[in-house]
Amino acid sequence: MPYGMKRREFLKISSATGAIGFGGIHRTAHAAAAGGAPLVSPGCRRTKVRVARIYMGTAHGLWPKPNLNFEEEIRFYRDRFGEMVDELTDVDFVVDELITSGEQAAKLKGRLGDVDGVLAIHFNIGIGPILQEVLAAGKPTVVFADPYSGHEWVGFGAMEKEERGANLACMLTSDYTQLAAAVRPFRAIHHLREAKILNLTTRQFDEYAKNMRETFGTEIKRIELDRMLDAYRAVPESDAKTEAVRWIDGATAVVEPSREEIVNSCRLALAFERLLDEENATVMTADCYGTMFGPLCQKVAFPCIGFTRLNDMGYGGICESDLQSAMTHIIFQGLTGKPGFISDPTVDESNNTIILAHCLGTTKMDGPDGFKAPYKLRTIMEREEGAVPQVSMQIGRRVTQAKLVGTDFMPYFTGEIVGVPDTDRGCRTKIAVRPDGDLTHLWKNWSSGLHRVTCYGDITKDLERFSKFTNIRLVNEAV
Repeated sequence: MPYGMKRREFLKISSATGAIGFGGIHRTAHAAAAGGAPLVSPGCRRTKVRVARIYMGTAHGLWPKPNLNFEEEIRFYRDRFGEMVDELTDVDFVVDELITSGEQAAKLKGRLGDVDGVLAIHFNIGIGPILQEVLAAGKPTVVFADPYSGHEWVGFGAMEKEERGANLACMLTSDYTQLAAAVRPFRAIHHLREAKILNLTTRQFDEYAKNMRETFGTEIKRIELDRMLDAYRAVPESDAKTEAVRWIDGATAVVEPSREEIVNSCRLALAFERLLDEENATVMTADCYGTMFGPLCQKVAFPCIGFTRLNDMGYGGICESDLQSAMTHIIFQGLTGKPGFISDPTVDESNNTIILAHCLGTTKMDGPDGFKAPYKLRTIMEREEGAVPQVSMQIGRRVTQAKLVGTDFMPYFTGEIVGVPDTDRGCRTKIAVRPDGDLTHLWKNWSSGLHRVTCYGDITKDLERFSKFTNIRLVNEAV
């Protein structure tokens, strides 16, 4: 058929493609070994990301060629999605249709109410009315247009800047792996809405929690010390010792901590996992340098190994009840499937680097199934007590550092790891990063406190799309 396909023929293709993105649910290596519940995707344990995948084509379009065979086009894209199935195992394409007119798109709007986003694939010229109706649904929408799709791209830039384009981002590329990238902002939005942060503290954070819940859907719940201690005592000592052996055997060296300190830390780590399971939560944080320093850290154990362990598993372990870093961590996991590294930066203009340092390091910065970096077991530097993994991250890796401030501002920069300092000054885990842009400009424009969160990879484009869809002002402080 020269101009399109009948509904029955398209449904046949839809059935064939239905398995795409529905493959085996991701399970971390540890969760599989422990028999725990599988993660839908790193940092999200409830439901899959819901995406509407639509193909936009018109029977009257003569460019890129007359009589474009939509069946062949869909088959081509079906094969591309099949090549990326591992990146889309947490995605349900709950709408998956060819749309050939504005009228058909208008009827589709009622089915987009509960999707996280729309991936609209551009086939040929004349799709303007279709796109207008899709945008009218008010859902985050990414248009994927290869170089031979149509001439509508000349208006995409202006459309993105208009009110009707507030939920529009466009990808003009022949790199079909970017089809998976197009879903990333939807995943981050989904993760924020599904996330639940447990905060072990006596400090007040009600106003911040209210703002996060109203803006992103994220729940932040207080955990009382007594409940934490009950969970700690409920962990069998034998389990704690087994976990401690795993950490000790995996270390390149155990420098200061005693075996008892490591066992206690691992018992607390297992208690964290127990609490997350009980609460169906995804992130744990504790006021370890504040209200929990005496009753938890000094009398029971420091949380550092437990936080590293959660990060390695695909959840979140966040230092010092830093809720802004917790939210940023969730965003990074949604965009990249990778955890973040919280740091206290310091600057060295002599070699154009910013040194990102924190005692807590994460060994699986490439995600739960990725490379595991070597580590030593050390004490916390400024306390000279506790047990913490000092991680040697990979030189040469590109990184992005950012922090969500409030609900609508995110400073960030990108760079490359050029060194892994191992000195007796500063926190245990350190990376020296040469930023893109101007280092002096970066530190003179620094704002919003000390902590930031770093992840592997230059994720600028992903952050730009996510920030656009969530009305966040994204500012590169090094430019």
